[in-house]
Amino acid sequence: MPTIEFENVTKIYDENTVALDDVSFTISEGEFVILLGPSGAGKSTMLRVLNGLTDPTEGTVRIGNREIQGNRSEVGMVFQEHYLIESKTAFGNALSGALSRNGLLRSALGMHAEPDKVTALEALQTVGLLDEAAQRAESMSGGQKQRVGIARALVQEPEIVLADEPVASLDPKAARDVMRYLKKAATAQDLTTVTSLHQVNIAREFGDRFLGIRDGEVIFDGDADDLTMDEMDRIYYGEAQGGKTVPTGSPSDDLGGDADAAADGGGRA
Repeated sequence: MPTIEFENVTKIYDENTVALDDVSFTISEGEFVILLGPSGAGKSTMLRVLNGLTDPTEGTVRIGNREIQGNRSEVGMVFQEHYLIESKTAFGNALSGALSRNGLLRSALGMHAEPDKVTALEALQTVGLLDEAAQRAESMSGGQKQRVGIARALVQEPEIVLADEPVASLDPKAARDVMRYLKKAATAQDLTTVTSLHQVNIAREFGDRFLGIRDGEVIFDGDADDLTMDEMDRIYYGEAQGGKTVPTGSPSDDLGGDADAAADGGGRA
């Protein structure tokens, strides 16, 4: 049974900005799917719809057999900017993933259940940071902070993990470390994972399946063997470029990117 189902999903901002254009696909349980495409192609809108942060203009999105309505606690999110509390430790930041179970007041007072504390430590171990559990976020590297962000999402105990350009600001080694731990967590817990990336070379190392998005449409759906240079050119440039090199890194379109594009004057997000 598919975990995620997009059925004829269209998203239009400000009446004339088409971010998603009649998109349909399914993702099965446990798949590790990477979204590829140029900035403004619609990747971020797709993640926003999946996370319940925005509603489709037309069509239906389901997780399992349930239509998405509002923010979903079973969907964990890893952000590009990680959004950690710098003064808190890695353990404290990871533990904040249990907020939906504890409530804001209990979490603010540090009244966490013992099982949640164990879960936070296990999540830090999964991302290779158990020894740094007591280290403050402000003293961590960018790659370590992003791994804490993954741990926080795992503490939420989600069915699905979404990641929006999680390695955009990292050097290649740190980026590969983050992706390796994200893939490790997804595999160990059989989590359905959808992440957007610009770095095609890194994406090919870790993705099980790739969705190529251009102008709000899914124009490619396949595995690494199917992702030829001609297909990458079609995704990024709209047509084959005779072996032109696809960018391995470029400015990211974060979760607000498509909405920002809409505000800047229409067209496609």
